[in-house]
Amino acid sequence: MTSPRTTNLSLVDTDPAELAVDAIVIGVHSQTGEQGATSGLAGTLLLASGAESIAVAFDGKLTETLALLGATGGPGEVIKLATLGTVTAPLVAAVGLGPEPSGAAPAPEALRRAAGSAIRALAGASRVALSMPLPDDTDASAELRAVAEGALLGGYRFAGYKTRPQPTRREPVTEVLIAVPDAGDAGAQAEITRAQVVAGAVRLTRDWVNTAPNELRPPSFADAVAGAARDAGLGVEVLDEAELAAGGYGGIVAVGQGSEAPPRLVKLTYTPQDGGNGKRVALVGKGITFDTGGISIKPAQGMWEMKSDMGGAAAVGAAMLAIAALKPAVAVSAYLPMAENMPSGTSYRPGDVITMYNGKRVEVLNTDAEGRMILGDAMARACEDGTDYLFETSTLTGGQVVALGKRVAGVMGTPELCERVQAVGDAVGEPAWPMPLPDDVRKGMESDVADISQVNAGMDRAGHMLQGGVFLREFVTDDVAWAHIDIAGPSYHSGEPTGYWTKGGTGVPVRMLVQLVEDVAANG
Repeated sequence: MTSPRTTNLSLVDTDPAELAVDAIVIGVHSQTGEQGATSGLAGTLLLASGAESIAVAFDGKLTETLALLGATGGPGEVIKLATLGTVTAPLVAAVGLGPEPSGAAPAPEALRRAAGSAIRALAGASRVALSMPLPDDTDASAELRAVAEGALLGGYRFAGYKTRPQPTRREPVTEVLIAVPDAGDAGAQAEITRAQVVAGAVRLTRDWVNTAPNELRPPSFADAVAGAARDAGLGVEVLDEAELAAGGYGGIVAVGQGSEAPPRLVKLTYTPQDGGNGKRVALVGKGITFDTGGISIKPAQGMWEMKSDMGGAAAVGAAMLAIAALKPAVAVSAYLPMAENMPSGTSYRPGDVITMYNGKRVEVLNTDAEGRMILGDAMARACEDGTDYLFETSTLTGGQVVALGKRVAGVMGTPELCERVQAVGDAVGEPAWPMPLPDDVRKGMESDVADISQVNAGMDRAGHMLQGGVFLREFVTDDVAWAHIDIAGPSYHSGEPTGYWTKGGTGVPVRMLVQLVEDVAANG
């Protein structure tokens, strides 16, 4: 099941007041000073740049009217105003940007969220123009990219499974025009092309995560990823259950053996033209298509969200499609281990000892710590194949949500690479916070009968997120720089839509992974 349609995106340099669109979006700031602000009304407002011609058409009364309608300029707030012929568009939508920034334009993430909020609020309109505050200079690529991504992601809607039309359901915006100083500028056009590629990958990730788990079990998920990858020109290798068993992938086999839908390992390969810069990147993503917890079964409340436990694999697979289109000068391989963690007579058990792909033996204490089992095999395979950098992402631990919340991922691994992940995450609006891997956490995972236990041997959940990182470190060779990115919170949004996040899968961390690959291509 996929989203019904995408949003077409283009640039325009026509006066926004003269654009033949269904709605024109402008930005407004909250304002505490006197200059340019309304007074004596429900709050104070300051128009952001890009709204000048609209303000002239309203004879200088635009901010006053918006304030009377309740506008405060708060981030993501959208207030609609009928234009009554003052401009060509019948509707103006003012989106809040928060306080006026000290620089030339709001931060890219503020623009991204504002564009997403506006396009989502204007569902039912067909053609919408965004006249947002963008710098006039040639260094405005980050801001333009943010607006384009926000618009494309804010317009996302999962098709769903309803059998009857919903009379009150308004269709997403189908065409977005972004007002810029020069619509023919090559750099600006390149940003639009890139935004369409990357946002398309995010939308596909959301589709996969939002798909009902009975429709996306390991074999069908593997087929979907492999088919899309072949169409994109990527190299594809898919290992089935027999090949996994014969190849020694003990972790993947153990987790998958409790389900009638057998496990898979999908490898995707991107080879740059002319050999690239000589560096190699490996991406690994957790693909548990549904997680009951296995024998260590989860509580029933909220278990339906465990259809999202394959968000890491979905993000990695979709990121590879974007990489194939963007063609960075670095070799990239992706490893997507897939399994369904179910309780049955054939499930793996607490007390089992599993021999992993790299030969290490793991004592199973909790079958709900299944993600690290399949990832250990995939990471060991990635290191065996050869790589300089390994980025792994997974909905691994509830401890990530407890420590960092629903918006900030945890990142563990090689300190320098973790700092790089943090910097890139901040730049693209997918923040991550470096966490330690203390020796005492590893000591607590010692096993009496095997090389390591899956979790703390006393079943102590203290440092739960760190236990996941410590375990995965066992499957990375010393010569590989690596980063484990725990997205248990950020990958799925169960609340009301906000910014460019709709309810359900968010597509995190596709944009981060693509940017990391491009960063390695450019800087080694």
